[in-house]
Amino acid sequence: MQHATMLDEKAAAAPSIGRIAGGLLRKSRVLSSDYLLLAVLDARAAAVKFAWMLGSGVVAGILVVTAWLALVAGGIVWMLGEGASWPLALGIAAVINLVAAGALGLWMRGLFDEPPFAATLRQLRGDEAEAGEHGTS
Repeated sequence: MQHATMLDEKAAAAPSIGRIAGGLLRKSRVLSSDYLLLAVLDARAAAVKFAWMLGSGVVAGILVVTAWLALVAGGIVWMLGEGASWPLALGIAAVINLVAAGALGLWMRGLFDEPPFAATLRQLRGDEAEAGEHGTS
């Protein structure tokens, strides 16, 4: 009789499958909540860093444009000092700017040989032969 009572006490003390499943569900919910919080905090930090990088890029761009304008103005002043007329000095500065803009445009056009995310789209579509041609797998 005492042996049966001990088995009943052990059965009552042993957790049921329902309790174990409930505990696992609660723990997985807490764990996924922690991961979500971490992802949100990482996204916030990344957004702040991106904003700083974007702002710094704008300031750097302004400084580069200012430096370019100073070089062009210096060239114009130098040409005027050498005896060139205003129209000639301004025309030469304009031609230099147009040539630089054309060279930059050609360089930028070469950047877009493929549309953005082309390799990803090939992978998603399953274009194995085409993906192999471009060096991706």
